[in-house]
Amino acid sequence: MPARKKSPSKSKTGPAKSKSPAPHFWSVAVLVSNRPRSVEWYTQRLGLEVVENMDHWVTVGRRGEGGLIHLCQTSDWMDKELLEPGNQGIQLRLAGDFETACAALQANGVRFSQAPKHEEWGWWAMVVDPDGNEISLGPAE
Repeated sequence: MPARKKSPSKSKTGPAKSKSPAPHFWSVAVLVSNRPRSVEWYTQRLGLEVVENMDHWVTVGRRGEGGLIHLCQTSDWMDKELLEPGNQGIQLRLAGDFETACAALQANGVRFSQAPKHEEWGWWAMVVDPDGNEISLGPAE
């Protein structure tokens, strides 16, 4: 005769909760009007790498580091390009001296909407891509 499975015991606080999966960051879609121009900006000016390039699916980031930006060209799926410029919720960390790293980006043609600034909690800056998407910068931990 097979053993019977015990039914979960009920506690006074209610049924036992299952353990949540541990999600991890994969990618953030950034709407762009011209994918080749954006690939050039994110790689040649900002210093990221093309991680995947499969026709409409192009991501940039750092190989093996996790966290990708999907350069999503709106004309691929919309008749009229509607961009919503502004903060896309993306933050990148810069290795080394933060002010020196920001100066190197600026010398490379990256436009800052907020110059490097030190607050009581630490350094930060904001850069703007060719479509007006703002990206927050902070120092690597």
